[in-house]
Amino acid sequence: MAADLVFDKSFDLAPGRAEEVYPGVRRLLCDNPGPFTWKGTVSYVLGRGRVAIVDPGPDDERHVSALLDSVRGETVTHVLVTHTHRDHSPAAARIKAATGAEILAEGPHRPARPLNVGEAPRLEASNDVDFRPDRTLVDGETVEAGGFVIEAVATPGHTANHLAFALRGTEVLLVGDHVMAWATSVVAPPDGAMSDYMASLEKLAARDEQIYLPGHGGAVRDAKNFVGGYIEHRRGREASILGRLRKGAADIPTLVRAIYIGLDPRLVGAAGLSVLAHLEDLVGRGVVATDDGVPSAAGTYRLA
Repeated sequence: MAADLVFDKSFDLAPGRAEEVYPGVRRLLCDNPGPFTWKGTVSYVLGRGRVAIVDPGPDDERHVSALLDSVRGETVTHVLVTHTHRDHSPAAARIKAATGAEILAEGPHRPARPLNVGEAPRLEASNDVDFRPDRTLVDGETVEAGGFVIEAVATPGHTANHLAFALRGTEVLLVGDHVMAWATSVVAPPDGAMSDYMASLEKLAARDEQIYLPGHGGAVRDAKNFVGGYIEHRRGREASILGRLRKGAADIPTLVRAIYIGLDPRLVGAAGLSVLAHLEDLVGRGVVATDDGVPSAAGTYRLA
């Protein structure tokens, strides 16, 4: 089934231009392209008149100005944040300062596990450690904003504090960086955890929404089948790791070279962290062992 995961790279939204992507939902693209953000971070505006903004993006003056211009004459009541990577949450403070909106999120940034001594650096996307919401949301909690009843759906994995937002009564789920149409999501310890990520994918697969609006790229259509492909892709990656370890013990650079053929050099570090996330999960399940105590980026791994 992993081969059935087909990515859609037809996204052509111009930065700073508001576009209605679903009735009552507008999106704007920040001009912050890169290997992890692709064409940039996508922010969403919910409703008309009294509106909510989802994922206001990085601390980028042009993007904040474009967001505020798109809601000129309207009242921004809420800013909802899916997670605290610096390409998603820092602009919340600017929007609040300009509008008085209430900031809602799962909570401040935190790692999924303690950072091991000697651990490799985190991804360059890094973390918004200064972020503090005005109000925290728990799984299943609802907020009325932007003309919608918005349900917080806890989806840890990409980060420990990741939320998706379901628009009750519609087929739409705003999924942040948990699922994207153009690529798989990065799961990078210590901020992310593969066991959490897979559990969150299974959780989404059991829900009814068929349209996902992600933090990068275009909408995911036929979302339940697409999530199934995401799950099989990750299982396939795990199988590749185990296949290489059947040939003997290996460190993470060796596993990356064996598994990621033709990888963009800019993504080698991310691939290594993704492999580490899988290894953490496999060690936790007793399938793989490491002689280095706890899993780390510098460890050597073998079948248990």
